[in-house]
Amino acid sequence: MSYQSLTTSAPAASPTPRRPFWNKPIALVAACTSLYLLGALLAALLTGNREFIFYLATMVLIIALMLLVHARVRLPAAALAALSLWGLAHMAGGLLPVPAAWPINGTQRVLYSLWLIPDYLKYDQVIHAYGFAVATWICWLGMSASLGVARPTLGLLFLAALAGMGLGALNEVVEFIATLTLPNTNVGGYVNTGWDLVANTTGATLAAILIRLRLRRG
Repeated sequence: MSYQSLTTSAPAASPTPRRPFWNKPIALVAACTSLYLLGALLAALLTGNREFIFYLATMVLIIALMLLVHARVRLPAAALAALSLWGLAHMAGGLLPVPAAWPINGTQRVLYSLWLIPDYLKYDQVIHAYGFAVATWICWLGMSASLGVARPTLGLLFLAALAGMGLGALNEVVEFIATLTLPNTNVGGYVNTGWDLVANTTGATLAAILIRLRLRRG
């Protein structure tokens, strides 16, 4: 073995290519999101649903924040699609009516009031669990990109789950503001808020577990 071979360092590994900010899958997600937001805006205006105009404005703010995160982190198209699906489920929950024969919790016959399992599980709770599972995933992706960590440690996943739960608590603050500023909201009372927080915690915990299992196998 020559002296040159001992002193010459091995070539550095090629860095993982950065995801693009914009491509065809992301454009498709953006187009679908724009279409259902436009449809929700028209439906809210036609029905005079001031509550959902408030939530639409909140959605636009969230989308703007997600674009800033995406510009920094370059989220995968699957994560953006999951966020878009959450938005669609949210819009449908507040605008789609349910038949008179279906059991609801409250007075407004919309999807958010629907009991999927009477007295045990509402559509609202499922969407909370799904949504803040996605939020926890986004938090993990942001932490992973910022720290340069590909493998999820229990500590980092715990922080990601706490961040997802914190966003869920912020959502409850937004709903509280809606009850103070708008008449006849379908937000619900203290018990509903408690169950929303339970659903948020469940979704965040499941997301952390799935991330751990998926990336440990990867």
